[in-house]
Amino acid sequence: MTTLHDLHRPLGSTGLRVSPLGLGTVKLGRDQGVKYPNGFTIPDDAQALALLQQARELGINLIDTAPAYGVSEQRLGPLLRGQRDEWVIVSKTGEEFEQGQSHFDFSPAHTRLSVERSLKRLETDRIDLLLVHSDGNDLAVLRETGVYETLAELKREGKILAYGISGKTVEGGLLALQQGDCAMVTYNLSEQGEKPVLDYAASHAKGILIKKALASGHACLAEGVDPVRASFELIFGHPGVSSAIVGTITPAHLAANVATVAAVLRGIR
Repeated sequence: MTTLHDLHRPLGSTGLRVSPLGLGTVKLGRDQGVKYPNGFTIPDDAQALALLQQARELGINLIDTAPAYGVSEQRLGPLLRGQRDEWVIVSKTGEEFEQGQSHFDFSPAHTRLSVERSLKRLETDRIDLLLVHSDGNDLAVLRETGVYETLAELKREGKILAYGISGKTVEGGLLALQQGDCAMVTYNLSEQGEKPVLDYAASHAKGILIKKALASGHACLAEGVDPVRASFELIFGHPGVSSAIVGTITPAHLAANVATVAAVLRGIR
């Protein structure tokens, strides 16, 4: 069985070491308003537990969740009991998803409430990486709301170990890295506009997580080309990338993605 155990790498200069592939968990908590090509059924607890166990066995230690992912955090708390030190947990603040709709609140009061709530839901005393779940107005969110200042306070208090943004613009990503630890960036075969954020991270020892690595399941290329392999070759060909988050709930897809990432990183064809 191909695994990623020997391929963990630093998340910038945070002191955290992460697997090159992370497990996204939106599909554990929400099946409304998600941009996937096909519908899916939210896994039950037994299926979710098996998926998490498989991920650990495959060498994945990075798990990505958010308040906006429906009941993802609430489910992960009990599912990860007794395993806290085995995982690097990423969560977010700013976006809430209720009754099928997203709404945003980046105020200091909500940010603190959100993080404290995530700690309770996840049954943990600290969140390894806390990202601002941006609404797309990255610069305004970072400059005008106080969210980053609040996250800096929470880091000093030890409730979070690192912070950054899951943003949508180059300018926001650059500012987030200048003042914080990490940025989650869209970077795939069809969208590479945020590459300057990756370049900055590579030269300043900052962390980069890739979202939509496989274009939310829409990756496709010319006949005879493996789109998953090509996607990971692009992503890991950039020295700024720490890890790519993939949100599969299919065991076969998870194993195949791990094998592909391992092959790419080891330079095997």
